[in-house]
Amino acid sequence: MENYLRVGVITSTHGIKGEVKVYPTTEDPQRFRQLEQVILDTGKELIPLDIEEVKFFKQMVILKFKGIDNINDVQKYRNMDLLVTRENAIKLEEGEYFICDLINCEVFTESGERLGILTEVMTNAANDVYVVQMDNGKEVLLPAINDCILNIDVENKKVIVHLMKGLL
Repeated sequence: MENYLRVGVITSTHGIKGEVKVYPTTEDPQRFRQLEQVILDTGKELIPLDIEEVKFFKQMVILKFKGIDNINDVQKYRNMDLLVTRENAIKLEEGEYFICDLINCEVFTESGERLGILTEVMTNAANDVYVVQMDNGKEVLLPAINDCILNIDVENKKVIVHLMKGLL
C-alpha cells in the first residue's frame, strides 16, 4: 500500500500573494479546513507545506502556504500533486477502500480462476465500476456492488468476484 494519498492537484496561481488553486481529488474538499500540512510531490522530492489559509471558489480549493508570499514562489508548482500521509487520510467506513489500494489487485472469480488485474476505478453516481485488464488482453467492467464484488483483500492485493450474466 502507498504511504501517501493524493488529495489535490495545483492547477494555477491565485492572485499575487502566493495562493494556489487546487483541484481536489478527495471526496470531501472541506477536509482541507482540518489539514495543517500537505506534501508537495515535485516528481523529484516530497516537500512538506504548512497550510496557512483555506478558501473555496466554485469547485476549487484556494490554499495559502506559510512562508510562501509571492506568486513567483508558487508558479513552479503548477500541475503538481498534493499528498497526505495515511495517518492524515480520511477514516474509511467498513467496506470502503482507497482507489490507489485497489489498483493492481489481482482479480479472481469465485471458482478461483484468475481473471486479470484491476487497472482503474471509474466513479459515478450509481456505483463505482472496476476496470479489469483480463489475461486474454480484453477489458471487463465490473460494477462495484455486493452481488458482483464478493471480497476485497487490499493487504494481499486480491479481489474475488462473481461474474454476473452478461458481463463477459
